[in-house]
Amino acid sequence: MSNIVSRLTLLDYSVVAVYLIVLMIIGFRASFSNKNKTDETLFLANKSLGWASIGFNMWGTNVGPSMLLAFASIGYSTGIVAVNFDWYAFVFLMLLAMVFAPKYIAAKVSTMPEFMGNRYGDSTRNILAWYALIKMLISWLSLGLFAGGFLVRQILGIPMWQSVIVLVSFAGLFAFTGGLKAIAKVNVFQMLLLIGVSLTLTVLGVSRVGGLSALFHQTPANYWNLIHPASDVKYPWYAILLGYPVSAVAFFCTDQAMVQSVLGAKNLEQGQLGVNFIGWLKILSLPLFILTGILCFILFPHLSDPALAYMTMVTNLFPPGMNGLVIVVLIAVLIGTVGSSLNSLSTVFTMDIYAEKINPNATNKDLIRVGRYTVIGGCLFAIGMALAIDSIKGLNLFDVFQSVLGFIAPPLAVVFLLTVYWKRTTRKAVNIILSAGSAFSLGTGVVYLWVLPPDKYSFWPHYLMLSFFIFVFLAASAVFISLLDKTPAVYVATESEMEHTLKPTKRVKIAWGLLTIIMIALYLIFNGH
Repeated sequence: MSNIVSRLTLLDYSVVAVYLIVLMIIGFRASFSNKNKTDETLFLANKSLGWASIGFNMWGTNVGPSMLLAFASIGYSTGIVAVNFDWYAFVFLMLLAMVFAPKYIAAKVSTMPEFMGNRYGDSTRNILAWYALIKMLISWLSLGLFAGGFLVRQILGIPMWQSVIVLVSFAGLFAFTGGLKAIAKVNVFQMLLLIGVSLTLTVLGVSRVGGLSALFHQTPANYWNLIHPASDVKYPWYAILLGYPVSAVAFFCTDQAMVQSVLGAKNLEQGQLGVNFIGWLKILSLPLFILTGILCFILFPHLSDPALAYMTMVTNLFPPGMNGLVIVVLIAVLIGTVGSSLNSLSTVFTMDIYAEKINPNATNKDLIRVGRYTVIGGCLFAIGMALAIDSIKGLNLFDVFQSVLGFIAPPLAVVFLLTVYWKRTTRKAVNIILSAGSAFSLGTGVVYLWVLPPDKYSFWPHYLMLSFFIFVFLAASAVFISLLDKTPAVYVATESEMEHTLKPTKRVKIAWGLLTIIMIALYLIFNGH
């Protein structure tokens, strides 16, 4: 497949130039409009975000280049089953909005390690801070950058190392200069742009196959089922039902990159409505991303690699003059994911490591400087990891993302769920799960992905079930340790925190009720085919 460069016209270059100018203007205004509170702006946007900014920023953080590539790839090979990873998420987004967000905001924290540290002490905060840094460096920065580099390599035909260096340099600019406020502002613009371009590609594809009726009749019936039988090797129903929640709880409820937008909300109601909004936006994954792969399956059924589905559609359906939009969208989704990740990375390192351990007397100027140095360090690390991930063989692109997250997630899911739902959870149990439990989970992941890969060793269970088994083992271990602890140090909520833990408003309850009804209806519609 030839790359897009040979097809670019003057109009394409003009589109890219205009986009970059608009992006820089938005980012510049967000970065320098409030100089007297630069430190706050860099990390939590002065707690000024409304529900729309929160929803678009969380979606922009979540989408990434991996969504364009992986969802089209899985849509090409198996149909809509991958949309479970976005639609099933509404359950765990509701958990964030209704259970975790009120506690986070009542505690008046800036980071997840700070929240857990307030409950179990400095040792817990320190362990979780380092674990959170590792998680963001691997699951957000490295995987996001890898997907972006993979896509650029397809588009421009340049080596991976050149792709990732250019991309991370550009994506890091907004995190370096304006922090969360700048990223949230540009993400609103970029996600609207993403919707427009992706919808255009879908419409062109549907038109090429002869309409929606032809689309349904030219694909296997099981392509339109969200729930696959237990005999399905790739995505059996039980693996998604049991395994996905482990990653989802860690991803949506405890991950600094996702939760930080909620922490920057004007108030709890805006945060809860913003999380609800991303639930609605995730419904768009089917028409915008998955459908691209299914359409490619009809139009170009003999691809050598399903990962080429997205670019195959772009290079064959977009007319001259529109190819520049592909480059624009690539930059947009990369800034959304990598920019937010870098901001969260700098927040955790600066507030939980530097200000807490290294320099407790740091001034605001010191915090900003260290935060920006962290952004640069994160960029360099992500480049190295993206090149390492590029060497993984035996898994398709979608499985790489989900399996890596599946090994990072279990310890976080265990400790956050237990601290919220079981008052008997002790500091010793939390610390052991976050340290030894994390080493066990990540070590299992290294063996699974690199040492004894599943394409060569068939004894492994499905990677989602493996994540679930690790979660169950760690949860049981945490309960066991807590019950045997003869001098248990447990968390007791203060009167101030209990007073500030607000109940959801009527607007919030209605919004979540409507989303729940729609999601149930969608699951009923897309099954039994």
